Amino acid sequence: MADGAMTATFLAVIGGASLLAVTARRLHPSDRLPSLEGWALADRGLGPVWTWLLLGGTIFTAYTFTAVPGLAYGSGAPAFFAVPYTVIVCPLAFVLLPRLWAVARRHGYVTAADFVRGRYGSPPLALVVALTGILATMPYLALQLLGIRAVLTAGGLYPRGAAGDLVMVALFAGLAVATYRHGLRAPTVISALKAVAVFTSLTAVCWLVLNRLGGPGAVFDTAAHRLAEAGADRNPLLLFPAQQPAYATLALGSALALLMYPHVLTAGFAASGPDTVRKVSVALPAWTALLALFGMLGIAAVAAGVRAPEGGAEAAVPMLVDRLMPAPLAGLVFAAIIVGALVPAAVMSIAAATSFVRNVYVEYFHPTATPKRQVRIAKAVSLTAKVGAVAFVFGLRDQDAINLQLLGGVWILQIFPAVAVGLFTGRLHPRALLAGWAVGMASGTVMVVREGFSSVVPFGPADQPLEIYAGLVALLLNLTVAVVTSTALERLGVPRGADATDLPSRLTLRRRPETGASNP
Repeated sequence: MADGAMTATFLAVIGGASLLAVTARRLHPSDRLPSLEGWALADRGLGPVWTWLLLGGTIFTAYTFTAVPGLAYGSGAPAFFAVPYTVIVCPLAFVLLPRLWAVARRHGYVTAADFVRGRYGSPPLALVVALTGILATMPYLALQLLGIRAVLTAGGLYPRGAAGDLVMVALFAGLAVATYRHGLRAPTVISALKAVAVFTSLTAVCWLVLNRLGGPGAVFDTAAHRLAEAGADRNPLLLFPAQQPAYATLALGSALALLMYPHVLTAGFAASGPDTVRKVSVALPAWTALLALFGMLGIAAVAAGVRAPEGGAEAAVPMLVDRLMPAPLAGLVFAAIIVGALVPAAVMSIAAATSFVRNVYVEYFHPTATPKRQVRIAKAVSLTAKVGAVAFVFGLRDQDAINLQLLGGVWILQIFPAVAVGLFTGRLHPRALLAGWAVGMASGTVMVVREGFSSVVPFGPADQPLEIYAGLVALLLNLTVAVVTSTALERLGVPRGADATDLPSRLTLRRRPETGASNP
């Protein structure tokens, strides 16, 4: 049963998030008529601070803040692949997002599939990009609810049975209403509270945990000793040579995949300009430092002797907090993680709804839909996505959502050639990109399912296999098929759609007259 002081602190923070959501309409108000760009992208008017808050709050989800330390608790060093992965994202975002933003703003694109439709003149390719994004986003949205439930359960704030389900629905209801009314502005203002709450509470937790356990060195030494006592044949806190290929490919593949998710691109498109995106990309490592500290808390949970339930390692850090922290501070930590789930969940539902409206509804069912009607349909789809995520969590096992999210990471990586490569060259044929996408989707799915929904798959000799990330293997197959098929189609003279963007058809370098520096 939750402590009264913990509950009071928890409710105060959640109540503050709800009040902030109500004020969202005041964030960069506009006199423009309702439009999908205004509802889903806040009229592309977010400055560097708001964009940093929103993009960081969207990328670093509540499930990340529980799953990474949970993986560290259960597996040790391999869990820290998330740190280089989020570091790699920063230079990728610095290069890709400003260029994509500029094209999207110039032509009124709202989604990545809009860009693909304009770049290649291929409605089928744009459709598979949109559907892949929606398919990969929905289990990711459900995982935010799983993160909420794990935190509430560890803190004794999640009653058994229907009462617990009502708590979950109540937490999500305020977000759903605010997002429905104010679109992206709602999670943007909540992201400010998320940043303050998470940075403050994590600083306090780390200080107290390290003080109680004797410092970082003592934490790792004690954790290694406890694991040795438990019968581990080798120290899982060290990364062994056989694990390094999996570690490196997971980091690289996950970074490439992250920037293809619709919710990340939606947060990037909402920036006020390409320079804003560049500034934010440079400042994103502050969130990565936060993630590294959460991972360290997973090791601290081992050192403190926390016993997470079987198959529920993501509860290790909430249980550690509940054990070591004063009740009011524990309530603050739990509320911070809950708010951390609300921001990405809202952006994910907005991104999925926008992709559906722009690239399915308008393209194939109602080409003459007015901007007002598009917003109305997007609001309804966004609300449906949230309700579907709640139903998914209540109706299926946690592992089902986790398995689908692992597949989602492999799937979303397969649109990288059409989106990211397409920003720099239009030489790949749209039909070849479709063929590559199909090969990547099929091969990635088969590899992951064959290994029991493990995203790391073995290659090479059976006695000494090389374990690497399945999504990266599928992407290499995808690119190979796309390049080879494009060459064949060019020689056969198969026509392609018209390029409606003003991007060059191949990668070129031009020099800035004032500096002489080269730009792509």
